[in-house]
Amino acid sequence: MNTDLLKRLCETPGVPGHEHRVRDLITAEIDSLFDHVETDPMGSLHCRRDAAVPDAPKIMLLCHMDEIGFLVSHIDDKGFLWLQPVGGFDPRNLFSRRVLVCTDEGDIKGVMNPGGKPIHISSPEERKKVPAVGEFYIDTGLGKAAAEKVRIGDMVVMDEPFLEMGERFVSKALDNRVACWLGIEAMRRLGDKGRGAEIHVVFTSQEEVGLRGARTAAYKVRPDIGIGVDTTLACDTPGVPEKDRTTVLGKGFGLHVRDTSFIADRGLVADLETLARDREIPFQRTMLAAGGQDGAAAQQAAAGARAVGVVVGTRYIHTVTEMVDRTDLEAARDILSAYLEGFEG
Repeated sequence: MNTDLLKRLCETPGVPGHEHRVRDLITAEIDSLFDHVETDPMGSLHCRRDAAVPDAPKIMLLCHMDEIGFLVSHIDDKGFLWLQPVGGFDPRNLFSRRVLVCTDEGDIKGVMNPGGKPIHISSPEERKKVPAVGEFYIDTGLGKAAAEKVRIGDMVVMDEPFLEMGERFVSKALDNRVACWLGIEAMRRLGDKGRGAEIHVVFTSQEEVGLRGARTAAYKVRPDIGIGVDTTLACDTPGVPEKDRTTVLGKGFGLHVRDTSFIADRGLVADLETLARDREIPFQRTMLAAGGQDGAAAQQAAAGARAVGVVVGTRYIHTVTEMVDRTDLEAARDILSAYLEGFEG
């Protein structure tokens, strides 16, 4: 398993609208896997492998590149950086974080904390308050000199390393560098098979702020079948009712049936389920009560497409401790390559 690629993908900064570093990494990895590669005006990376037969169906895998993060919105007269989020954060997970402020001239280390009193001088009532996201700021240690190095609009990401813990991987940005890894590794495993379909693997931009890159990419491709490749919740942890767990780590890839952005095509769900059973690839059906993913953009582009999701359960999502299981990741890779292989040339 290409763990090194997953590590490099996760540790590379790339928030919505600033996916260029991730895109460059992917571009260097996909040499010879596709017949045509281009970047669209939204910053999505379009990768196409041509079919060997005429009038072949268009199959589109949508794998978003962006991670949740921040953009610098203000630098005060003391050099503290104030932020606007790009993506959904729970403020309880933001206390005392190490961050990277990514500028055109280089990355600057910083620490993130909320404004207010520390524990030693705060009252019991003050300690109960959970600050809003907009109350957090960054201290780079540079003081006023920060204004000479940082500009409004520079991106900020969490600064945490990728870890292997037994059969589990832990990192920031597994949502959704997992999908970037799957888009690459599924095509590597496919080899020269599946030439009966025109395969589009699009590494999309700005998913975390509304599926933006996927919408324009899908309108361009106009696929017959769209597969949204993403993470999903794994709430198989203490304090969560069993009915709300969504997925269980180690039980296989998620066959995504519904969320608030789309309802999967019943025929595709059945096809993937049958294929997974035939190939003995572990899977679990998944639904989300809230949230969306890029498969919705493919489904709704132009005159519409059949769509389904292939997802990987992730604990502690939208934190720096996101956790996935190695076997779930391998199962997602295997079902994608097996499905594409079925389109014989």
